[in-house]
Amino acid sequence: MAATIPASPATLQPCKKNVSGSMLIRSPPRPWRRRLPQHVVIADASSSSRGLKAATGGRLETSTDAAAVAGEDGDVIRRLQNGPDVRGVALEGENGRAVDLTPLAVEVIAESFGEWLREELQQLESGRDGGEVRVSVGRDPRLSGARLGAALFAGLARAGCSVFDVGLATTPACFMSTKLPRFSYDASIMMTASHLPYTRNGLKFFMKRGGLTSGEVEGVCDRAARKYVARKMGLGGGRGMPPVVMRVDLMSAYAQHLRNIIKERVAHPTHYDTPLKGFKANKTPITEIHHYAVIVNAGNGCGGFFTWDVLEKLGADTTGSLHLEPDGKFPHHMPNPEDTTAMSLTRGAVLDHGADLGVVFDTDVDRSGVVDATGAAINGDRLIALMSAIVLDEHPGTTVVTDARTSDGLTRFIQARGGHHCLYRVGYRNVIDKGVQLNADGVETHLMMETTGHGALKENNFLDDGAYMVVKIIIEMVRMRLVGLEGSVGTLIMDLEEPAESKLMRMNILGEAKYAKQRGTQAVETFRNHIQEGKLNGWVLDDCGDCSVSQGCLVDTNDDPFDVDAYMYSRVVLGSGSPSATASNPAGHLPRFPLRHQQLHVAILGSGHRRRSSPPLPTGLNFLMSTRENWGGSTFAKSSIPGGCKSMAKDLLDRYLLTSGVNEFVDITEIHVY
Repeated sequence: MAATIPASPATLQPCKKNVSGSMLIRSPPRPWRRRLPQHVVIADASSSSRGLKAATGGRLETSTDAAAVAGEDGDVIRRLQNGPDVRGVALEGENGRAVDLTPLAVEVIAESFGEWLREELQQLESGRDGGEVRVSVGRDPRLSGARLGAALFAGLARAGCSVFDVGLATTPACFMSTKLPRFSYDASIMMTASHLPYTRNGLKFFMKRGGLTSGEVEGVCDRAARKYVARKMGLGGGRGMPPVVMRVDLMSAYAQHLRNIIKERVAHPTHYDTPLKGFKANKTPITEIHHYAVIVNAGNGCGGFFTWDVLEKLGADTTGSLHLEPDGKFPHHMPNPEDTTAMSLTRGAVLDHGADLGVVFDTDVDRSGVVDATGAAINGDRLIALMSAIVLDEHPGTTVVTDARTSDGLTRFIQARGGHHCLYRVGYRNVIDKGVQLNADGVETHLMMETTGHGALKENNFLDDGAYMVVKIIIEMVRMRLVGLEGSVGTLIMDLEEPAESKLMRMNILGEAKYAKQRGTQAVETFRNHIQEGKLNGWVLDDCGDCSVSQGCLVDTNDDPFDVDAYMYSRVVLGSGSPSATASNPAGHLPRFPLRHQQLHVAILGSGHRRRSSPPLPTGLNFLMSTRENWGGSTFAKSSIPGGCKSMAKDLLDRYLLTSGVNEFVDITEIHVY
């Protein structure tokens, strides 16, 4: 999602850490702040009594009971917030999950967004008083899209907005509908739940300046919660005339925008308008022309347009492409560049058809991964390395921001090319916002990427756009061939050092969902206390608070950090026991786990649904204690030493999970089995 510039930028301070990983001691972080929820419904007493009586099955509740009912109803909306997005269950079929993203919920959220938007525009444009507020709406192919879309249109219309339906679209295209000259809408909403199951759905919000922040979405949801309570009590919400919705073709214009970028930047000397039409192969007669072959796997999401509206119109051969037609049940696999099935199928198609490149998009095309001509999957650290190589060639010395799960090998790869690597908090929005913040503070930062495949470029409005990332890779692929370089784009990352092993294990927080944040917080605080009290020997807590760039530490100077994960904790894990001698370690020296990170990631109590995560650190275990879609966490271990992941996981299990009591409300089965 495109980012907005924070009010308080980062500053570059001298780094007091040494390369061996010794810790910079700082004061403890400030305590987490709480704000009382707002459950206020403005109505006269008699109306409130009638509404509450209707909402509670004919009983007139006491004021305490009424407040509890209102609070429960309002929290239904607040729990839908997922950082800067809204997500929920839209269809029956998930075990243990009731439908919570209902048409009524979507309508009040859309109405609240429309009201907030009008107020925001009046503040931004001092001379603007009333007037038309234009909002575009797109969606992915999920089965719940049409029904929820109607509620979305109705809510926006109730707020006085003019609504423009762009139909099946991608998230980046929806944002670009606020930028492209033919459209230039005031705002856009994309209805999608990204790579989540077909039973889910959600909303992503944009203005011309970028995506809404978590705090802004929190405010919209608070307003919507009050409306929701009122509607449940029968107050307001009477149906008027059906909304007038204009249908527009956005995707054709967005595809043309991408095609123009490829044509202009390749500037093919013989066929400018079809730069993927062909090339003169080095090992065949000079008269023989070959089309570039690109396989696209859209996973039945929104990415099929890239095949017929971008690649084929530029002359590429897309024979063998997979799952291009939208299907809201995603019958083959989830559209997700991290999905092993998606990458495996794409690899097979690339090899079977002798393609130059394979592309995997997620559902709404804000993420992507690729497969090179040799069949090598390029996602995660590899994709960041590939994009870093391309961007550093264009912008020597620039900074690359990533989440803290990347490896030391990636840092060395970036530094070897003259770049700087800024490691930051987990969460694509945090990574993008950090890049915006650095640029505002004079630290040139052209690339921001998370290991999940979200990637944003300064040149592209700081927008995480999977299609734009692929456009950059295709341009590089053609340039390489035009100057006579052998090999695929994968040759650009041949010197990337990768961990010997990695392991991801899932931990779910047990019990009712409404207690999940509280229990997650308890698990994290217990873990921190264990380290501080010396119960985890060899684990060192560092509340340095941020990340390192070359010879300096980046420190947030804002007392109220800009809608990102605040106060990160890290641990350094030292080896234990007496290892036996090996060929690579003849003396049997005690190894120190050499990779960088150990993280905590948990949704906090109080106002908002922001998450806390830990900073980059010199080791290799990520301890992530929540995701909004499925409350729980994961342990992600990386090690350059064979057996290192298991050793770290065992240490975590034996000395924390089993001894702290956390295992009573966290499912540690996967770690135990491992």
